Amino acid sequence: MPFRLTPLLQKRLTRRAQEMITSSLAYFPELDGNTITIGYTRKHLGSATVVYRKGMISQLVIRLKVRKLSYQTIGHELTHLVQGLARGDRRAPSSVRGDNIPSGEKQCDIWTLARDRIFCDDAPTYIRMSRAMREHWPAYAEAVRDLCIAAIEKRKTHRLYIRWLETEIHRLPRRLPEKISPGQLELPFSNR
Repeated sequence: MPFRLTPLLQKRLTRRAQEMITSSLAYFPELDGNTITIGYTRKHLGSATVVYRKGMISQLVIRLKVRKLSYQTIGHELTHLVQGLARGDRRAPSSVRGDNIPSGEKQCDIWTLARDRIFCDDAPTYIRMSRAMREHWPAYAEAVRDLCIAAIEKRKTHRLYIRWLETEIHRLPRRLPEKISPGQLELPFSNR
């Protein structure tokens, strides 16, 4: 999938960030055949813009903050582009447009987490959850992802699927899972 980096991003782009962007794009086949302009932002973690010219999509743009970049942020912004493509040509009646991913920030978080595990490396910004869950996100990531997948399925018959999702997230156990990585047990101790 072709993408173009803005000069400002080229100056700040690390090898790690470039690999993350390239890896993330592979999970968005809906964007194939489109050139994506990737720029830099200082203000937010990221942003996405679908530029229209004469009612037709003329440009897809995401902006990313390279410091503290996560797959979740990249995926979230790419999901916004998919949302924009689903709306397509603004001149067409809305009943003709495809709308696989509904517009909105929470919806974007839900579909991003459901897309693949790679996008679970950081807590989503817009889905409501406790601070403790955000602080210990790796312990809750898989359970929240499973709930997002279930919420997308539930949307077919339940209009308030986001409320359902956030209620189910709130019901997750407050206690952290009893998982200790083997690496934590093998830390060398020094008496210096």
